[in-house]
Amino acid sequence: MPPAQISYQKSGLPETGTLVVLSGDGAALGPAAAGLDAATGGTLGRAISAAAFKGKLFATLDLLAPAGSLLDRVIVIGLGKPEDLKEFDWTRLGGVIAGRLGEAKASAAALLLERPDGIAVDADQAADVGLGAMLRSYTFDRYKTKKKDDEAPKSLKLTISMDGHAAAKKAWGAREGVGEGVVIARDLVSEPPNVLSPEEFAKRCKALEKLGVEIDILTEKDMKKLGMGALLGVSQGSARPPRLVVMKWMGGKEKDKPISFIGKGVVFDTGGISIKPAQGMEDMKGDMAGAACVTGLMHALASRKAKANVIGAIGVVENMPDGAAQRPGDIVTSMSGQTIEIINTDAEGRLVLADVLWYIQDRYKPEFMLDLATLTGAVLVALGKTHAGLFSTSDDLADKLSKAGQATGETVWRLPLGPEYDKMIDSQWADVKNSGGRYAGSITGAQFIKRFANDVPWVHLDIAGTGMDAPQTEISKSWASGWGVRLLDRFVKDNYEG
Repeated sequence: MPPAQISYQKSGLPETGTLVVLSGDGAALGPAAAGLDAATGGTLGRAISAAAFKGKLFATLDLLAPAGSLLDRVIVIGLGKPEDLKEFDWTRLGGVIAGRLGEAKASAAALLLERPDGIAVDADQAADVGLGAMLRSYTFDRYKTKKKDDEAPKSLKLTISMDGHAAAKKAWGAREGVGEGVVIARDLVSEPPNVLSPEEFAKRCKALEKLGVEIDILTEKDMKKLGMGALLGVSQGSARPPRLVVMKWMGGKEKDKPISFIGKGVVFDTGGISIKPAQGMEDMKGDMAGAACVTGLMHALASRKAKANVIGAIGVVENMPDGAAQRPGDIVTSMSGQTIEIINTDAEGRLVLADVLWYIQDRYKPEFMLDLATLTGAVLVALGKTHAGLFSTSDDLADKLSKAGQATGETVWRLPLGPEYDKMIDSQWADVKNSGGRYAGSITGAQFIKRFANDVPWVHLDIAGTGMDAPQTEISKSWASGWGVRLLDRFVKDNYEG
């Protein structure tokens, strides 16, 4: 189902249809909503009082066919106390509104976006409301041939009525591209693995060319010439060849060094010879959530014409256990020249990233490299599904990402690095081994990747808990969250656009 269509118009009340109004702490109404109450002989006020509605944050009250009005329904949404409203709450509000409209099976509605406390809603807040509604209305149902009779309408048209609508409309023009980037990431993670092969993933990245993104695709032959033995070792058990996709958006000054984002793209991970248990293996179609995020991010940045030079790169492979698959005990040589002892073929994502990071730093000399990967189950044990694990050689980058996470609700938590952990992945037979054993698994995974970052400032985000099978929130009811697109777009916007 396509996500909600959002539009903005001058403040005013519709005469018919479905209307959403906001209520503050103590059930206070804004001027226009209070005017509607007066025009209907106090219908809203009586309903609010009878329901003991207090206007708490995201509380809802549904009035059907209110007396004295031709409206079909009025939905009241609580905003709570003004001092409790955080930036991300405006996005959450949009999600709550779209969710309630979905439950009501409304195909169209108007939102009267005014604060009961008299403070003006600014353009960015209004755009965030639209973004939240767009993301909440997303579903992935393209493979369902039969629909239930009681399902919500195909799409929602939400008209946001407010003062300052022209500025809000302009802000929405940029925010809509970010929402589209999240949708792209969600779609990619949700696709079944028989459809989303490495070649198909690369083909979908090519669609970004229409936005001005330059796309380079490296084949298996290209990677062999470059000596990418780590990435190719993961892929060699699959009948479907790997791809390395580089996406370039050059919206900044010519002299500015690019910033780079790198995603793990294992389109299906059986674990290889170190095969995973059968239970839950179907979820391993989402082991490319890092690559999906980078793809969605590049769409977002290009769509809003970000004033930054950005390289997005994804290593796309399938990890299968056929007769040609690599074995525990094998030693492979990475593009960097470092040799790697394979301890566990299910520790494959770090092998992919090792070669892609080396390629990006060698070819593009970026200001920093940030990689995202559904890397370890250990990060789920440590942080659950609320935060992504953050590892970095740069305090400055870590701080900037933490702030962007608080602003967008896609939060990160920094975990340690150190030479003590490095010792856990020293190999008797090669330069490094790809698994440090049971303990500190997310940390040793990060320590492994760090060896291939060289001296370039580097961040690793372990998104195993947030990128797929993510918690249900006000803005996401999907198995695939599209996590990271909004976080990294905000990170770029706040810090790297001139």
